[in-house]
Amino acid sequence: MEYKFTTDNFEAEVLKAETPVLVDFYADWCNPCRMMGPVVAKMAEEFDGKMKVGKCNTDENMPLAQKYRVSSIPCFIVFKNGEPVETFIGAMSADEFREKLRAFV
Repeated sequence: MEYKFTTDNFEAEVLKAETPVLVDFYADWCNPCRMMGPVVAKMAEEFDGKMKVGKCNTDENMPLAQKYRVSSIPCFIVFKNGEPVETFIGAMSADEFREKLRAFV
């Protein structure tokens, strides 16, 4: 299941999550973000129950993007116990993405 994270639900869904959380900071106009969309959706399925995976639109949730210093998108931040523990930026293959996420589950 792929989640939608917003300023309103970020604390409950991400910071207080029992499992690690991957947040995909993206924008609708961003071509690399659109390329990564299906990869992120696939990871949401593969890691279901082990990691919460979701997207956060930077245009609609600018305070979150600023708080976590998102300056390039797509920007993927892994949160564990309410803290950002890893950040990776840019488009990548599904295999490369999967390997990065495996380190946190």
